[in-house]
Amino acid sequence: MNLTPHATLLFIGDSITDAGRARDHEEDKGSGYVSLLNACLRFKYPSHHLTVLNRGISGNRVRDLRSRWQADCLDLSPDILTIYIGINDTWRRYDSNDPTPAVDFEADYRYLLTAIQPGTDVILIEPFVLPTPPDRITWREDLEPKIEVTRRLAAEFNTHLVRLDQLFTVAAQQNGNPAYWAADGVHPTPAGHALIAHHWLTIFKQLMGDQ
Repeated sequence: MNLTPHATLLFIGDSITDAGRARDHEEDKGSGYVSLLNACLRFKYPSHHLTVLNRGISGNRVRDLRSRWQADCLDLSPDILTIYIGINDTWRRYDSNDPTPAVDFEADYRYLLTAIQPGTDVILIEPFVLPTPPDRITWREDLEPKIEVTRRLAAEFNTHLVRLDQLFTVAAQQNGNPAYWAADGVHPTPAGHALIAHHWLTIFKQLMGDQ
């Protein structure tokens, strides 16, 4: 695709996308990967007048995205849409005894993808968890089926996919310190947000045909 002037890029998800943004100030992108990408894209395409929107909300699960999908996605008519959701669908099982079965996760995620306007370029980011603190290891039983759902839907709907769980796992193995990338195994450090931004840009360059 060619990036058109005045294109809208929408990022939607949970706290990792939210990254502390001020929700009453649309220009606030938070302090995470969306902010990094906003800076990179404005540097790369200074004449395009891009609109970069952060619609992450801390604590959201896929069911929450479904409830606000019209207002926070469809009504904004994004040209490029990035969805990053899933870790809270696992977390609530362990801190609130409120699980999201994988079949329900898939049904709600499928609703989101089915509703997207034709012609929108879609990038899915799969959820991840690292083994820090050690109790996070037990979360994999619940999270891995949701990762598989995300991968399967990406293939079915012909979207792009950032295989983030695999990427974070490899990064943590290489330096031997999972907390370097996500101190609580879930929320990325600045280095972790940079990892997300780097691999999103790899997908984006493919979209642009920019080698």
